[in-house]
Amino acid sequence: MDAELMTLASTAGTTVVTLLTTDAWERARTAVAALWGRAVPDRVDTVEAELLETRDLLLGTGEQTGSGTPGFDEGIAEWRGKFRRLLHTRPELAQELRRILDEELTPALPAPAPAAPVVFHANPTGNARVYQAGRDQNFHER
Repeated sequence: MDAELMTLASTAGTTVVTLLTTDAWERARTAVAALWGRAVPDRVDTVEAELLETRDLLLGTGEQTGSGTPGFDEGIAEWRGKFRRLLHTRPELAQELRRILDEELTPALPAPAPAAPVVFHANPTGNARVYQAGRDQNFHER
């Protein structure tokens, strides 16, 4: 399997598992089931059940979901593997998977949390100098 398909499978796994913990989880389930239906029609019910099981595991732990939590990372690894196997056996589905990601799933992802503001505190005394910056600083002293 080439690197492009591996990356596509990885992106799909991450996106789907992320959506399973949001209000857009049904959109993800429908899109993934439709894709599997094109490849292996007799597995559609199984894939839907596996998606629901992953969702239940993610939400049922009672802990915060998101990148870095054990259940979330396990779910991503599981679904990356499923997408890798699907694309390995049916590489012609790559274009359809890209379309689903671009048009249906990625737009449904939650917006990233805004970055925390940077706050600086300094208590200079005497002749001390304080240099603080949120980014670049340039000094031109003689």
